[in-house]
Amino acid sequence: MRIITFTIISLLIVSPVLAKEKKHDKHIEPQAMMERWKQAAMPGEPHKLFATLVGSWTTATKEWMEPNKPPIESTGTAESKMLMDGRFLQQEFHGQMMGQPFTGMSIAAYDNLRQKYVTVWVDTRGTGVFIMEGTASADGKTITLRGSHAEPGGGTMTHRAIWKIADNNHQLVEMYGAHHGRKEMKMMEIAYTRKE
Repeated sequence: MRIITFTIISLLIVSPVLAKEKKHDKHIEPQAMMERWKQAAMPGEPHKLFATLVGSWTTATKEWMEPNKPPIESTGTAESKMLMDGRFLQQEFHGQMMGQPFTGMSIAAYDNLRQKYVTVWVDTRGTGVFIMEGTASADGKTITLRGSHAEPGGGTMTHRAIWKIADNNHQLVEMYGAHHGRKEMKMMEIAYTRKE
């Protein structure tokens, strides 16, 4: 009797799940699928906006180690270029971080299929890859990204970045973070000005 009851309960739980999965399992003709992939692979408006950021930049960075204390300020440079026939924006950054020489590189993407912005960041202060995802304002000029990474000693730090593209010559990136689920604080701000 227990086996029969378990079987009936299992079917009641699994059947709606299987039915839900079948709704998404529609057959699409190969030609139609190829056309969808082709459309998804084409650069659109977000990629055109990225292309306006190609070039050489000077940067002014502020880093806050603790709230209510003055930031550490430094300057640097950045070079940006488009990759893969206008699909991705790559930036190479040279400056300082906590008073030490620092180099970082990012790739920014707009994923047409997922309709999300994705950034990948690597730098000389670590061996990990930092990935953030998010969405933009209606005009596409304010992109809000979220991500997290492991911290030395255990735990996770969450991040929120706000990337404001004021115009072709000015950008601002603000980074906020929260250690181990604590209150979020502003950690960094980088102002970009296009080189003359």
